[in-house]
Amino acid sequence: MQLSVTVELDYWLPAPADVLLQIEVAALPDQRLDRQSLTIWSDSPVAAVAGHAGIGQRCVARGEGQFRLTYDALVTIDRAKVDIAGLAATPLAALPGDAIAYLLPSRYVEGDEFEGFVSATFPSLAGGALAQALVTWIDRNLVYRAGASNGTTTALTTFANRSGVCRDYAHLLAALARAGGIPARCVAAYAPGVNPPDFHAVCQLWLAGAWHLVDATGMAGARDLAIVAVGRDATDIAFMTVFGTATLCRQEVCVTVV
Repeated sequence: MQLSVTVELDYWLPAPADVLLQIEVAALPDQRLDRQSLTIWSDSPVAAVAGHAGIGQRCVARGEGQFRLTYDALVTIDRAKVDIAGLAATPLAALPGDAIAYLLPSRYVEGDEFEGFVSATFPSLAGGALAQALVTWIDRNLVYRAGASNGTTTALTTFANRSGVCRDYAHLLAALARAGGIPARCVAAYAPGVNPPDFHAVCQLWLAGAWHLVDATGMAGARDLAIVAVGRDATDIAFMTVFGTATLCRQEVCVTVV
């Protein structure tokens, strides 16, 4: 699978502010960057630092007034399709240290609050069988609705409201998985066919000794996703974090299959 990715962001910053960006596709063993170009219009130098868990990179910029960037990439994805339902759980004692953190609750993913629900609703399931059951439950009980949530919506709120966007689906799946003993991290990605076209959020679940991509919205498969960043929740994977005030003027994300 080869994807073409183009992004254009145009914001207005009424006062000087630092901006943290995660726009670029990560270079990983199962996704090759054939071409990429990021242009940021800024009067100040732009710095690059490693992304969360060493995946991808963040750019640190500073702006005032119009803040604009464009990004263009061509990425080849070589990732096998895996049926998660047949994958084994990993005992806590056998987990790598960096995976254990993704069993714990975080700002938007209150996994500990769902332990009773998961144990009562899926009492005999574990590992991949549980993961697949959680994805099916979300598909049957949530409605994808633009505008149903905001930047403060957590997994608990999404569970109560039974609606949300990709970020909310990812948060809820991560919370349910963590409650069931499956390490789960949120992933920022690009994918074709996302409606409306935008930055996309999915999950990675630790099963059978590896991370496996799962899109709870059903919009994309593992072989369609170009990973940008990973983290505990939306705090870590946001495409843009402004340390100040910003107004959106224009935002366009286009992902097509080449």
